[in-house]
Amino acid sequence: MSDHTFSNFIEEIIENDLKGDFIREHLRFRFPPEPNGHLHIGHAKAICLNFGLSEYYRTPVNLRFDDTNPAKEEQTYVESIKKDIQWLGFRWNKECYTSDYFEQLYHWAQELIQEGKAYIDEQTQEEIIAQRKTPFESGIESLYRERPTQESLELFENMRSGKFEEGYCVLRAKIDMKAPNMNLRDPVMYRILKKAHQRTGKQWCIYPTYDWAHGQSDYIEQISHSLCSLEFDNHRPLYDWYLDQICKQGRIRPKQREFARLNLSHTIMSKRKLQRLIQEKTVTAWDDPRMPTLSGLRRRGYTAEAIRNFCQRIGIAKRENVIEVSLLEFSIREQLNKITPRVMAVLDPVKLIIENYPESQTEWLEAENNPEDPKAGARKIPFSKILYIEREDFMEIAPKKFFRLSIGSEIRLKNAYIIKGSGVLKDDDGKIIEIYAQYDPESRSGSGTEESLRKVKGTLHWVSAAHSIDIEARLYDQLFLVPAPEACKEEDFMNFMNPDSLKIVKGYGELSLKKAREGERFQFQRTGYFCVDRESSGERIVFNRTVTLKDSWAKENKNGPK
Repeated sequence: MSDHTFSNFIEEIIENDLKGDFIREHLRFRFPPEPNGHLHIGHAKAICLNFGLSEYYRTPVNLRFDDTNPAKEEQTYVESIKKDIQWLGFRWNKECYTSDYFEQLYHWAQELIQEGKAYIDEQTQEEIIAQRKTPFESGIESLYRERPTQESLELFENMRSGKFEEGYCVLRAKIDMKAPNMNLRDPVMYRILKKAHQRTGKQWCIYPTYDWAHGQSDYIEQISHSLCSLEFDNHRPLYDWYLDQICKQGRIRPKQREFARLNLSHTIMSKRKLQRLIQEKTVTAWDDPRMPTLSGLRRRGYTAEAIRNFCQRIGIAKRENVIEVSLLEFSIREQLNKITPRVMAVLDPVKLIIENYPESQTEWLEAENNPEDPKAGARKIPFSKILYIEREDFMEIAPKKFFRLSIGSEIRLKNAYIIKGSGVLKDDDGKIIEIYAQYDPESRSGSGTEESLRKVKGTLHWVSAAHSIDIEARLYDQLFLVPAPEACKEEDFMNFMNPDSLKIVKGYGELSLKKAREGERFQFQRTGYFCVDRESSGERIVFNRTVTLKDSWAKENKNGPK
């Protein structure tokens, strides 16, 4: 691998380790999600990194659930996480749980107490936090810091036995209350939490903190490189201190290395805040298509390949940055353009009556399924006297640069004929309810005649009224109006919600869509890419808009609302 070009600095670190005394066969990675919510697009970056390195180096990767907080964790989240990883196209070598190591973690904690490196503190959480002070001044040592070893051991055992109520005491590591790094100021290792665990039931009523469980779990699994987001950078000294206490000669010592997490514009990545969106019914569930969760993106019509390509494009950085959501949308447009069949659907319909077309006649015209894929073939679509077109595609009196239908102007109906607008019918409020036009029988697309090849300025999609099906289209947009909804600490992020993040419209689709099934993707010509939603049933077909054909959001909302 000496000739390999590094794709990111993490890979360079690994390569440098391999040039030293590290054995390639000892490489092992892990992905350690907390089962307290669904995975989101930010997790996809970490998944692609860990599993991608595993595939490249042909070495194992563990899926380890960091299940140390039963108050927020559920088995349903475990299942959703496994489903998401498999959907992305990855497979783990071993499924692990931090709860598998609770007994070992407990015994290691006992050893630290025996060695005078941990103690039971009976102060409140508020008192402990206050005594830690700030990085610019020394912390205050707890009155319990020099508690006799045997007393701390007995109290720790009583904690485990359930003899104390929540908040009565904690186990703290005895490190350095003067350390500039706040994480080293006698961090909490165990707290009392009398909640049933989804795997261990009521066996435990004390649970390890993330910092105590993280490195030790890596060590048990013999993980070589523990890759974390940049927020854990200042936790690394504590990670190493804990490992110093337990590592044995001849065993692999894990290395924690940090990379910048994914920050996506017009999006939030906090699972706690995503949970709030659900609780306040701003969205329907974790898999609401507006959510940045993998389940939400999947339901919206995103493909695993597009997300993997997106993660590859943004790369792995050392510093925090914000990636424009338009890049994610570009990734899905790029793929869907290649693989989706083109169909016609009218989402804001108005009747178009071809006055000189035979009343009872129906023609079956040929339409190309996908010009990007010659193997996609063609289909037959019905053409008749009464059609539906988009209301915005007609103006009674049009300005000079309006290249759609108007009175006296000519346009082509996609895959069909050239027509000329001739009149309208309006209701009592002046709203147009019918448009009239004349068609040129010699202008049919694909007829091969010279007349049919004459050019007009516009082409419109349409649907035959007699052969259409009713559809519901859910038009999704960005969930937030501003690029960084979490950046303003003084204002609630909920104040930046986009009131138009979902519009539901009823329209008509071409007859071929009657056979559409859940998850199938289509390009509605001139409108966008759509996916059949799971709520479709019987005659009601629901389509979720994955993305528009072009990126209009970035241009119109570049600086956010004024």
